Amino acid sequence: MTEQPAQPAQPRIAAVVVTFNRLDLLQRLLERLEGEPGLAEVLVVDNASTDGTGEWLSTLADRDPGDEHPTVPVLGRTLVENGGGARGFHDGLEWAVERGADLVWLMDDDGLPDPGCLETLLGETDLDFWGPLVVDEAEPGRLVFPIRLPGGTKVVHRLADVEAAARNGRIDGIVIPFNGVLVTRALVERIGLPRSEYFIWGDDHEYRLRAEKAGARIATVVGAQVRHPAVGSLGTPMMFGRTTYNHSPSDLKHYCMARNNLLNLREYRGWPYALAFVGKTVWFYAFTRPSPHRIRLSLRAMTAALRGDFTGHRRYL
Repeated sequence: MTEQPAQPAQPRIAAVVVTFNRLDLLQRLLERLEGEPGLAEVLVVDNASTDGTGEWLSTLADRDPGDEHPTVPVLGRTLVENGGGARGFHDGLEWAVERGADLVWLMDDDGLPDPGCLETLLGETDLDFWGPLVVDEAEPGRLVFPIRLPGGTKVVHRLADVEAAARNGRIDGIVIPFNGVLVTRALVERIGLPRSEYFIWGDDHEYRLRAEKAGARIATVVGAQVRHPAVGSLGTPMMFGRTTYNHSPSDLKHYCMARNNLLNLREYRGWPYALAFVGKTVWFYAFTRPSPHRIRLSLRAMTAALRGDFTGHRRYL
């Protein structure tokens, strides 16, 4: 394995937050981040929100730090159109690196890092791409994003199960981007930026797969946690409990997941895995959660994927 570049003794750390029409949640998150030791700045990418987010962000440049408690500087950038999380993280990560960040802390507007989360993550000094556990804010003992443990097929949904599986306080080879993850500048320079055309669902997974392929050191740090609202029936059991499927009630999310996941599997796992995903999707909506509409939607998204068409999601916005 090639020698990995060392992190600077005192790295410059920028947080990148991607937001869309959730001003209340954004303000809650920024209040937490502005008091976070070690952060040089917070960069907010607004996906053309219509709830006043852009206007509110524009007022932050006029703040007088002498009139408030010491805070981390917050800079905002509003995109001309909604490009989804994929575009937001693509532009935000590029922005942070351009501004000299050695480490970038990536997150959505609806997550809330526990106090000390960043400090706990920074305790790991031998990683390139690592992050916290993402737990249900209403039920902290449950994971929002289930984790498939390395070396097998077991998927865990409970915090206690992850803690039991951890070694030296972390699970190597697994990370849930982009929910409070740290990525080094060196890794970004090696593998590039997230795929902006993915819009949502699958862009984060593709970035992890790309990092993995490049030999990046990846881990989830169990002692660091981000609180997050529940997102649906991720990891829904199917095929008599022998496997699971990431079902979402949102047609937009499902369309993007079906399209983007097929591409990810074809690129990083090969055609047998991609075709197995097609069969798994049809099974799920034929037998587990019967829905002819979802079967048609899935096949439409997968056909678009094979054509390289990244516009079909717009009809579900």
